Amino acid sequence: MEIFLIRHTQVDIEKGVCYGQKDVELAQSYAQEFQQVKKQLDGESFDMIYSSPLKRCKQLAMDLDLGQVVYDERLKELNFGDWEGKAWDDIADPAFPLWMDDFVNRKCTNGESFAILNQRVLAFWNELKTTTHTRVAVITHGGVIRTIQALLKGINLEDAFQETPAQFGEVIKVKV
Repeated sequence: MEIFLIRHTQVDIEKGVCYGQKDVELAQSYAQEFQQVKKQLDGESFDMIYSSPLKRCKQLAMDLDLGQVVYDERLKELNFGDWEGKAWDDIADPAFPLWMDDFVNRKCTNGESFAILNQRVLAFWNELKTTTHTRVAVITHGGVIRTIQALLKGINLEDAFQETPAQFGEVIKVKV
């Protein structure tokens, strides 16, 4: 099975703001970035398309018009809970430094840990591998792509952020 992991384009939010599952608008550069994503997929066809239901992925999925899209909650970005929409430097929650020391196992206040994100992405991934699809597009977020890449490369979750992240609008092709 060939799987095309497609990260959404840039969002209209200040740098340094935590936005995980916050439904943010796309940047004004969307039309240009969309064309770059489309170019990366030129000539490709898919027998299945999955997308995160968050606006930044949903819009890209609709505009790419690759076929019928299945929106899957498991493809959402990490839920940062109470920290969503706040500047990282302004998060005064006493749980924040503890999370920074162990983001894999500690949950954000009223949110998720990286291990929880990994569990839901792994559930999606394992289910996908049981299908008969041969070419799949997955429109999602950086954290989800990091999780899949860590899985495919056999990297511990603690080390997943040492890998080069998927850039906004990047298409990464993998085979399983």
